[in-house]
Amino acid sequence: MDVRDCNGTLLAEGDNVQVIKDLKVKGTSSVLKRGTLIKGIHLTDDPDLIECRVEKIKGLVLRTEFLKKA
Repeated sequence: MDVRDCNGTLLAEGDNVQVIKDLKVKGTSSVLKRGTLIKGIHLTDDPDLIECRVEKIKGLVLRTEFLKKA
């Protein structure tokens, strides 16, 4: 299964990615700002989704279309 970011770059387990757009996080009042660095991603069964941890938010699932490899 190939997991690719918004530019088509291949992503692997443990890669660092960067958010390309401000994203509101459902269930919290937090917003992930453009340029936020996310370290150590985890791949899921769906090639369009990755799992990560950001600041105080654990178990966050993000779509790969809003991420680019750092």
